[in-house]
This record gives sequence, C-alpha cells and structure tokens, in this order.
Amino acid sequence: MTERVITSLTNDTVKAVRALHMRKERDQTGTFLAEGLKFIGEALDQDRAPKMLLVGEDARPHPLLDRAKSETTKAGGDIIIVTHAILEKISRRDNPQTVLGVFDQAYAPLDSLAPSSAPCWVALEQVRDPGNLGTIIRTADAAGCGGMILIGDCVDPYSVEAVRATMGSVFAVSITRTTPEAFLAWRKTWPGSVVGTRLDAKVSHRSAVMQKPSLILMGNEQAGLTDDLAAACDVNVKIPMRGRADSLNLAIATGIMVYAATDEA
Repeated sequence: MTERVITSLTNDTVKAVRALHMRKERDQTGTFLAEGLKFIGEALDQDRAPKMLLVGEDARPHPLLDRAKSETTKAGGDIIIVTHAILEKISRRDNPQTVLGVFDQAYAPLDSLAPSSAPCWVALEQVRDPGNLGTIIRTADAAGCGGMILIGDCVDPYSVEAVRATMGSVFAVSITRTTPEAFLAWRKTWPGSVVGTRLDAKVSHRSAVMQKPSLILMGNEQAGLTDDLAAACDVNVKIPMRGRADSLNLAIATGIMVYAATDEA
C-alpha cells in the first residue's frame, strides 16, 4: 500500500479537490467530495471505493480507516496523507473531518429503473435547496424507497452541502436525472399510483388511495408542482395545516408523504 504525502497548500491535487465545491468542476470531472470516516464507510458498504482518499496526518488509527485504505488501493485509487491546514482548506471548515474521499458520481438512467422493486419512489421537480435534497435522500433511504428522480433544473445532489445532508445515504439511494418531457413519457408506464402534492388539492394525504409502487411527486420549494406534472398524477393531495403556517418545509413534507405511502397499517 503506497501512500503519498502532501504538505503544500498550493499543491495541484489540493487545488483540484478543493475545486469540487464548484458544480462546474464536479460536472467536468464526474466526481464529488465526501467528508468523514462514516461517509467513507457507507460508500464501502455499497462497493463504492474512493478514487482518492485524503487522510489527515493526525487521524487516529481505526479498523474502518484500514479498510478504506485497503479498498482504495484495490480499486486503483490514491491514498494521500495531508496536513490539518490542507484539510481546513479543502473542507472550508475550521474543524474539518480527518478523512476525506473523492468519489465518482453515479446516475441511473430513467429506463433502467425497476418500479416494482420498492414500495415507494420519490420524484422532485426543480428542487433548489441542497440541504432539502440531501435530507430527502436520507429520508428515502430510511423509508426503503427505490430511488430519487430529479426532474428539470434541480440542485446538484453531489454538491458538498447536499452530500453532507444525506449523512452517507447518497451512496445507498439510486439517483436519476431527467427532463420534464422524458419524465412525462416514462410516467405512462408506471404500474402503481403517481401522487402529487399541491396546496390547492382537495384530497388529504391520509385519505388518498396509494397503490404500490407509489411514486411521490414533489414540487419546487417556492412554486410547488407545475401544472403539467400535477396533471400527470393519478391524484394530488395536501397535508393539512392546522396552525398559522401555510406550508411545510419541502424535506419535512416529503418525509410525511413517503411514510404515508409506505405505511403497512
């Protein structure tokens, strides 16, 4: 196992990894940054070894770190020992994780999805907030959803902020990107219920009949679901607001819908 040591903040590798905070760089390289040994462990459990493993010189010995180094080497990746200052620069945090990983992005083609393989799937239209998206990915993982379909101009699921919010679930949940037109054509083949959420819907989310596999369709944080996608749903529902607030955070609302769709009671 060969390890390389980098101590210079201006090293080209350090610059390249730090640049993964920018979407343009992620798109060009097809890679993304994940921080922390827990995230690395989640990736390894899904057979996703890092292309590059950056380990702080003060990282404590740990069996998972040994495994990460071994599997990175087996996959042909690089192991690089770096200073605390480099970790701070890359993570843009004063108290950075001592282990970072650079991974290949993974997107599943729309026509490769198997709807009946899971009781529930989630589709998001033009979601803008990376924290929301990351939290929804984590929730979909926890609920046993089949995957995440991103429709139209959505925030990058592999941004550092979104990946952090997934708490490692980014490696466990299938992610698909598609256009509204392609989604509408593909939706016609869906074998179960397609359920949208709208503030102007008349049906409560608790009373709606959801035939499995259910596809939960959620709209943009500000504008909600567009008319075209709402019209493609078998039913549009609303979550009742009983207080002064007139709506819920997108991630919270998606969680409620996902668990309503997967409830076995």
